[in-house]
Amino acid sequence: MSRQVSPVELDRDVLVLKVPLATVDYDGAVSLVSDWAHSGRTAYVCAVNVHSTMEASRDADLRGALRGADFNVPDGVPIVWGMRALGARGQTRVFGPTLMWEVCRRAAEAGIPIGLYGSTVETLAALQTTLTSACPALRIADAISPPFRPLSDEEDAAMVARINNSGARIVFVGLGAPKQEKWMAEHRGRVHAVMLGVGAAFDYHAGNIRRAPLWMQRAGLEWLYRLAQDPRRLWRRYIFNNPAYLLALARQVMRERVLHRSEM
Repeated sequence: MSRQVSPVELDRDVLVLKVPLATVDYDGAVSLVSDWAHSGRTAYVCAVNVHSTMEASRDADLRGALRGADFNVPDGVPIVWGMRALGARGQTRVFGPTLMWEVCRRAAEAGIPIGLYGSTVETLAALQTTLTSACPALRIADAISPPFRPLSDEEDAAMVARINNSGARIVFVGLGAPKQEKWMAEHRGRVHAVMLGVGAAFDYHAGNIRRAPLWMQRAGLEWLYRLAQDPRRLWRRYIFNNPAYLLALARQVMRERVLHRSEM
């Protein structure tokens, strides 16, 4: 899958465990998304954390979806650490829920209609209340809670038609990783909008999940806070993926430093 050429060029990508991460901050990401929405471009953006990075090492379809994205943002602090260790010294975190919030604010100012795809009817209702309370001018063209099962070809075509007929130019996709990344990759060119995979952002803004204290966020310990909230579902993800990520990252950094010295 080839990446489309952007009218607003990103500086460069940093490959962290073979996943391309854009050297971009919130302002840059929001500007790209809004520019693409204005121009009628079909595109998709992924928020990458340790979980999706490690899953991509085992799942070829997810790996292809991440590599084919128009750009990926570093959603987790350990991903930012990796980017900095690999040369992006000033890189900062671009957290999916915060990116969604900032994109909604820009969309409200610019009159760009948005769509919501994923989660439950109840969560979508709470999410819309939160968004429109904060941004009264925001136009939510549609909010879709798809079935929690694979869709038939006919059902999928009907969903795509509904999204396109709504007029949404930015579609937030909250299906969870890796489902949302694969869904966006499969629907590029069919969904006539910029798609943003924002994971747990729907639950955060709907009030279903609380954010970790700021000190834990800055220390890269937000995963520990989430683990304490939902240990039964998340323990395997964090206990296995986090150490494996740090080990693989250390190996990559050492390899690249050795290669750099050999080329001097």
